[in-house]
Amino acid sequence: MAASEHSLIAVICGPTAAGKSAIALWLAQRQPTTIIVADSRQIYRHFDVGTAKPTPHERAATQHRGIDLIEPTERYSAAAWAAAADEWIDEAHAEGRVPLIVGGTGFYLRALFDPLFEEPAHEPTRRADLEKTLSGLSLAELKRWTEVLDPERAHLGRTQLLRAIEVAILSGHRLSGLHRAQARSAKRTARYLVVDPGPLLVDRIAARLDAMLAGGWVDEVRRLIESVPEEAPAWNATGYKAIGDYVRGTLDLDEARGMILIATRQYAKRQRTWLRNQLSESDVTQLNPLDSGWLTVAEKWLSDTMRRSA
Repeated sequence: MAASEHSLIAVICGPTAAGKSAIALWLAQRQPTTIIVADSRQIYRHFDVGTAKPTPHERAATQHRGIDLIEPTERYSAAAWAAAADEWIDEAHAEGRVPLIVGGTGFYLRALFDPLFEEPAHEPTRRADLEKTLSGLSLAELKRWTEVLDPERAHLGRTQLLRAIEVAILSGHRLSGLHRAQARSAKRTARYLVVDPGPLLVDRIAARLDAMLAGGWVDEVRRLIESVPEEAPAWNATGYKAIGDYVRGTLDLDEARGMILIATRQYAKRQRTWLRNQLSESDVTQLNPLDSGWLTVAEKWLSDTMRRSA
């Protein structure tokens, strides 16, 4: 498929720990597939256990894109991910593979499938000074800032709030306004498989956290502390700062685990809200991975998407 052509893309999304990756890997066993990861935490090299990256065995079995893109000290935008994903999709088509986007980072998906715009460039020194000022603010304080500077975005999560404040202060324009004024058409559309186990997600989050702790997360953070500066963006991935505080001795492990559970549940709630508010029902197939018929639902969804894209 030529890069200039419009195409319909299969997307598996849902809250964290819902089981998206397992379903994608199961589907990928049935035909040549490129899994394109839409996860703003898995882009960082060396931050592996706590971001639930696919294992080396899984990555060897199925081609993956979108993992280990940058160093922990670097920054990466949704627009950059969307541009790269566009190339990965064309690459998959050229190789006769099915491009399958998998992840829960909503602003990545929006950047690829919704109208995009060119964000104004910011002077590096001013940006760095502002980031230093904002980094010490609580989520509630960031919301208050955004309610003044760009109220349409004040309901979003910490990363989006920081970006809205930064754009408003440094450019003098509201990010929400720039989206409308400078929008351009996206060339891709999507059909979504929204994976969500309902109330049992809480148990899955806890079980995955315990598996991460048993799988070497503490040792990973201990190594990272020696080489990655404390202000590096990668440390913002859920749980890493709490594990770091445990390693430094300012929290015990039970306290760290409790803090991570709360933060992960809050993150899952924000993801559910975004998916509910941003995706058109006509483009969505719901899937509970705990239902006995989930295999049939997933396979039919992908087959229908491929047929409509052909």
